[in-house]
Amino acid sequence: MSKSITLWVLSLSCCVPRVLLLAEDVSNKDLDRQYQLAVSNYDAGRYQEAAGQLEKLLPYATKSSTVHELLGMVYASLSEQDKAIEQLKVAVELKPDWAEARTNFGMALLQSGRAGLAEEQFKKAVALEPQNYNANHNLGEFYVESGKVAEALPLLERAHTINPGAYDNGYDLALAEFQLGHVDESHAVALGLAKTNNTGEVHNLLGHVEEKRGDFVAAANDFESATHLDPSEDNFFDWGCEMLLHRTYEPAITIFEEAARRYPKSPRILIGLGLSLYSRGKYDDAVSDLMNAVALNPNDPRGYTFLSEAYESSPAKAEAVVSVFKTYAELQPKNALAQYDYAMSLWKGYRQENATSDRGAVEALLLKAIALDDSLADAHEQLGNLYSDQREFAKSVPQYQRAVELNPDSADAHYRLGTDYVHLGQKDEAQKEFAVYQKLRAQHLDELEKQRAEVRQFVVSESAITRPKQ
Repeated sequence: MSKSITLWVLSLSCCVPRVLLLAEDVSNKDLDRQYQLAVSNYDAGRYQEAAGQLEKLLPYATKSSTVHELLGMVYASLSEQDKAIEQLKVAVELKPDWAEARTNFGMALLQSGRAGLAEEQFKKAVALEPQNYNANHNLGEFYVESGKVAEALPLLERAHTINPGAYDNGYDLALAEFQLGHVDESHAVALGLAKTNNTGEVHNLLGHVEEKRGDFVAAANDFESATHLDPSEDNFFDWGCEMLLHRTYEPAITIFEEAARRYPKSPRILIGLGLSLYSRGKYDDAVSDLMNAVALNPNDPRGYTFLSEAYESSPAKAEAVVSVFKTYAELQPKNALAQYDYAMSLWKGYRQENATSDRGAVEALLLKAIALDDSLADAHEQLGNLYSDQREFAKSVPQYQRAVELNPDSADAHYRLGTDYVHLGQKDEAQKEFAVYQKLRAQHLDELEKQRAEVRQFVVSESAITRPKQ
């Protein structure tokens, strides 16, 4: 939906009757003119003036559902939710069969955080007028916002049948179909919507739908159209990620560079740029952008994960990278991955500089990571490597054994375990590990696919589409 909830509330008010229903003992035409003037001020956005006029009028129209309803809408526009609820409640009590008033009452309740009571009013509105577009659309949209997409779908479909040209409902329906896995249905609705509403949000939704359908070219084109129509951070991110996911790295770099120029404080944009540069082999630049992303959001573990991988191929910024991981470990002392990443950044420097003084720190950090999370297979494997490099095979073997128990598909762990068995004279055990290693190597070389899976997980978590708000 392209409007905020507040604007949605206001838009409903245009349906309120324009005839003043006064108490029987009052029939002065001046009161009717005063009401009409309040309506005009409300429609023009002059809410304070409308409130003043209606408040003066209210004592002469205490039984008028129309006056109470309009005053409630005025208060809602002024963000005076308690007053709005009070007036709208009176309106529906005076005229219980007024579906529009119940919808507006429901929206006021929703704005004040009373979702359960709001739902009751929305459902009553639909029950009163089952073929009313607003009643169906508003309840359906409420369910979408509440995450009850399956319950929203039939309401949105009915509203679409009543008014197939309504943009907001069409977008909500296409989104609901997509979220429920009805990709073809979502595609059909979104395509129809795009023919009459050439907006960035529709093309962005189409991009996600076409990606799900496996049509990369169409998806890329729609993400591009979305970005040209609305150069928002979301649209840039989705367009760049579409290129990144399908290994068109140079276009991805160009897109993310422009996005970073426009949104320099966006961690996810910088992560996207860093991943694109890393995938293209521009490791030093990737490390720089990933460090900037981490600095903007130091509590997000994903930035550190990708920085750690990029750092493996770029020793140029060793001191700065180690400092970043040290800060991460200090910020999250109970996070096993934070301790592990800090250990690995130190160890990379230790290996390059041959600085034996760092070995103890690496060992202590790996042991701490394991103490925090014994299921961290990589920590056991790396601790095994550390001991094995020092020819401490009695220590390395148990670590490798735990590593392959946790991750049987780690070819390197099986190979290193077999090698250490050889050093310990356990040749039969060594042959078993070498056989597993050979089998795994023959089956797959999965490091690249593992990296792609991590990238895809990041993309999916950051670009999951919702109902856009303006």
